[in-house]
Amino acid sequence: MSRKLQSDKILFGVVVGLVLFGLLMVYSASAEMGAEGKHHDSYYFIVRQLASAVIGLVCMARLMSFDYRRLRNPLLVFPAVGLQLILLLAALLSPPLHNAHRWVHVQSFSIEPSEISKLVLVLFLAYFLDLRKGEVNDLAHTVAPLGLLVGLTVALVLKQPDFGTALAILFVVLAMLFSSGTRLSYFGLPAVAALPLFYFFVYRVPWRWSRIQVFLDPTLDPLGKGYQPLQAKIAVATGGITGVGLMEGREKLFWLPDGHSDYIFGVISEELGFVGAFLLVVLFAIILWRGLRAASRCKDNFGRLLAIGFTALIVGQALVNMSVVLSLLPAKGLPLPLVSCGGTALVIDLLAVGVLLNISQRAT
Repeated sequence: MSRKLQSDKILFGVVVGLVLFGLLMVYSASAEMGAEGKHHDSYYFIVRQLASAVIGLVCMARLMSFDYRRLRNPLLVFPAVGLQLILLLAALLSPPLHNAHRWVHVQSFSIEPSEISKLVLVLFLAYFLDLRKGEVNDLAHTVAPLGLLVGLTVALVLKQPDFGTALAILFVVLAMLFSSGTRLSYFGLPAVAALPLFYFFVYRVPWRWSRIQVFLDPTLDPLGKGYQPLQAKIAVATGGITGVGLMEGREKLFWLPDGHSDYIFGVISEELGFVGAFLLVVLFAIILWRGLRAASRCKDNFGRLLAIGFTALIVGQALVNMSVVLSLLPAKGLPLPLVSCGGTALVIDLLAVGVLLNISQRAT
């Protein structure tokens, strides 16, 4: 008699809870901005975020009943890789928004290809590293092809420009390579390659280098590059231990830019205080625990790598986002997974969780 598959109720509950909490905080952070801004509608952002949440949760539920092993198909993997490269190129050719080419616009909808790239790269790396199992340290036939694809994807993302997403992609790639048994000496190659990249894409780009300088001392440009980090610090400090109260935050009232998206952790810290921020960290720690648990119990290498990749994707981005708000890292445009306002990012994160839940069902 076949074993009845059981969902990871803890992981499922935490993720759904984060999505619902995110909807609440997006409304709190964006209602005034929507009403007073060009949209003249306090529900403008929350309605779109709610629609994305519904789509994402439906997709997540569908993937929970979809055998993840069917994803190990070259007829699916390679077209997906090609499509994500085409979408990244299409974004570069699309009209800029906020001085960046990060979106592909289809009538009234917009898609952020770099978010799709993260999902596709995890799938490709899991497939390719499983295919090359036992030969992951073959420089010519494993490391070099992976480096070529990852390098091309990262270069297109940097061109948008989106430095934060590029770093997130590299973090996930390194986590999957490490877990697959790649020789540690090979990790020095990206470090060496990063030196000229840092020189050309950071030091030689004035606005990025200024972010590094302002990161070290925000008071160098308190009304410019240092404004957002300083306001984020004020929001966190104002919250204290228990916060000023839900919906009662002041920094979101046109003081803290991107309070509903990249800096939503600042709004959470102000309104719910250290207690709320700490509980949020605990929820992401639970996702890390359950994701690694699913990976360790998975019977096949492909599923194990998928679980590690998607866990690193969600938890790694959360860690970077929170670190930016707390001024532990330079400012980067990276949302807080499952919480920040952003339709494409939310749907992609929930797709990743759907696969992770599917893997946990079949893990013993």
